[in-house]
Amino acid sequence: MKVLAFAASNSRNSINKAVVSYAADLLKAGIVDHAEVEIIDLREYEMPLFSIDRQQEEGIPELAQQFYKKIGEADALVISFAEHNGYYTAAFKNLFDWTSRIDRKVYQGKPAVLLAASPGPGGGSRVLAVAKTAAPHFAMEVKADLSIPHFHEQFDLANGRVSNRDLQAKLASALATLN
Repeated sequence: MKVLAFAASNSRNSINKAVVSYAADLLKAGIVDHAEVEIIDLREYEMPLFSIDRQQEEGIPELAQQFYKKIGEADALVISFAEHNGYYTAAFKNLFDWTSRIDRKVYQGKPAVLLAASPGPGGGSRVLAVAKTAAPHFAMEVKADLSIPHFHEQFDLANGRVSNRDLQAKLASALATLN
């Protein structure tokens, strides 16, 4: 199974990038049979702000087309959302907006595990709620979701793994839904 994984953030030191990297390690360790995981970095998909005027004048950027193609080549998705003011990051929203101009079914019917982490008590739960609500409208089958609150107390950055055993089990269980 080919899994596309990414943090919906363009921060170099994104805690959600750490979460998605750990999730990828768990997948490759056998939680999902024969998982091949490709992690992409949203910083490689930065493009001008979406506007209908720009689209009409310049067309859809090649980077949006490449992102859409990556989703199409995958069998499943793992996305860890950073939360900015209760919503997607501007970087992800812009990429999503451009990609949705190729096909409203951005996620192309792929099963997905949605994650979010934050240093605070909410754990990105608001952005997860937004993503789960929007998912069916954009052809994503959400298999599981997990919020990681108080990130710095739950995650060992030095070793790149969840340190809370209960949370480890919940993450493993969420990822196993992709089998």
